Amino acid sequence: MAQDGVPAEEIDTSRPHPARIYDYLLGGKDNYAVDQRAGDELAAAAPEVWISVRANRAFLQRAVRYVVGNGVRQILDIGTGLPTAPNVHETAREVAPDVHVAYVDNDPIVNAHAGALLSRSETTSVVLADLRDPRAVMDHPEVRRVIDFDEPVALLLVAIVHFLTDAEKPGQIVAALRDALPAGSFLVLSHATGDFAERSAAQAVYNKATATMNLRSHAEVERFFDGFELVEPGLAQVPFWHPDAPPPARSGEIGFYGGVARRTG
Repeated sequence: MAQDGVPAEEIDTSRPHPARIYDYLLGGKDNYAVDQRAGDELAAAAPEVWISVRANRAFLQRAVRYVVGNGVRQILDIGTGLPTAPNVHETAREVAPDVHVAYVDNDPIVNAHAGALLSRSETTSVVLADLRDPRAVMDHPEVRRVIDFDEPVALLLVAIVHFLTDAEKPGQIVAALRDALPAGSFLVLSHATGDFAERSAAQAVYNKATATMNLRSHAEVERFFDGFELVEPGLAQVPFWHPDAPPPARSGEIGFYGGVARRTG
């Protein structure tokens, strides 16, 4: 049996997967017992994780509204995760109904769920591909079907780059994606950090998952925006980036940085 052309034996449910852990922490149902146990371990090590993932999701929605409000009509969402309402295309189309969205994730289970819930349309595609191979992402026919790289694109790398190790050269990966984007495009990126609390116990949870958590400092995360111009307020903890409501309690402990930047040349 296969899902979206991926043999069932390649779909690993024996270890927790970051996308499914995230879904569990957001209150979703598209996860397994192994993911739930990992989420509970993570919350025991870092209780603020419950508010952190929700703050990160709210940042994504505000950032999407921002880029669409500034004229972008195409979104490439890499590291989509499991669909959580409102989805990116739903948020975007609250601002402009003609937005095109390509969703990309490397987990076959995520891909299968997303494909079933989001469905292929003239303006939306769901792609099984890996951030570690940016050229394959950009050249995928289902990405090219809905995204015209001659026009501005909003590239979403939300809570995904921290699953790349330094050995995988995440800066080069982001740069390769950047170089495929025309002027007027945006980068929306959020990234886990240990700047506000000790996180070794939380990191240990991901050592048993399909991808490790690689925390980075403000300066390290900011370097991913090289070649872009950060919009105000720059790189900030996610609750404090263009807030549209009072920040949640314990916001100062939230271990996610987020920023939005425009490519000017």
